[in-house]
Amino acid sequence: MTTGVVNEAWVKDVWGKIVAKVERTSKRIGDSFPYASVNGTYNSESNDWWTNGFWPGLLWLIYKENEHADFRDIAVSVENQMDETLLGYEKLHHDVGFMWSLTSVAQYKLLGTEASKIRGLMAASHLAGRFNLKGQFIRAWNGENQQGWAIIDCLLNLPLLYWASETTNDPRFRHIAVAHADTVLREFIRPDGSSHHIVCFDPETGERIEARGGQGYSPDSAWARGTSWALYGMALSYRYTGHQRYLDAAKRVAHFYIANMPADAAPYWDFRAPVEPETAFDTSAAACAATGLLEISRAVPENEAHIYIDAAKRILLLLTEQYVSWGEDEEGILTMATANFPKRAYVNVPIIYGDYYYAEAIAKLRGRTELFW
Repeated sequence: MTTGVVNEAWVKDVWGKIVAKVERTSKRIGDSFPYASVNGTYNSESNDWWTNGFWPGLLWLIYKENEHADFRDIAVSVENQMDETLLGYEKLHHDVGFMWSLTSVAQYKLLGTEASKIRGLMAASHLAGRFNLKGQFIRAWNGENQQGWAIIDCLLNLPLLYWASETTNDPRFRHIAVAHADTVLREFIRPDGSSHHIVCFDPETGERIEARGGQGYSPDSAWARGTSWALYGMALSYRYTGHQRYLDAAKRVAHFYIANMPADAAPYWDFRAPVEPETAFDTSAAACAATGLLEISRAVPENEAHIYIDAAKRILLLLTEQYVSWGEDEEGILTMATANFPKRAYVNVPIIYGDYYYAEAIAKLRGRTELFW
């Protein structure tokens, strides 16, 4: 196995620029809930928004190395403000992993804060409570007539369940995570490594009804960020379980991603959508794929790891050279990400999870092994 350390000057330089930029932008963003950058400034969502873990996650990622007290205080304050959502219940959904893995679990791992441990376990209990026994899946959203919907994104919420099992020495959380991951293997990921975004099941019988396009172009297309969710999510499930089927799936998705990403540009929002003048890019998919590729590289033999390290480096170099903003006129780090192209929501702008995954991938290239998923 390999640690994937890349001792190259550009990696160190980029990390230093990330730290410097976050030091600058944190003074204005503070303990708000940044989501997408509009005209150079990050907006702020409500305390129940699904991406609220990524800003404190970025702060904790940097704090791990420099123990920047201001970063710690901001991250702690963001987490505290999310208590209203955690205790309110009705606004919670499948994305509690995104929200509390990078806040509460991160703080508990770094500082041993008991209150954060409890928050993480509460969030994990909620996620486990969304498990549909008949269909062997975790329900996604709370919308009417969506009781049987599951989505590819949820793979990135499963680490919260794996962590909860390890923390409590109780395998029930892990059993649910494995069951959901197996359903994704069977019903979402295609033989060529592409995947569906949404699969609908009968919530009473568990029978598969249909796939839906969701944020992709069509039910049979290949939404770029969904591909990255599948790639990284399967790699993380392998890390926690050691089940070879998850590593095999992660590699299959990785090779699909590598084969379909343009050599000189960020991926389009969907690999199978028509390329039109107004077509969107999604650099956040590229950043997530890069950190997932580095995760795979740590799980395979040394003579195979270079395939995934080299692919991740190519992606990160491309992003750094063409899509990163270090200037003061833009708070986001990674430009040209897209939240939801079918709804024309935040198209070709910086989005906070793109910044986080880019920084996480660079941290991995520098040899970081202890992260928060």
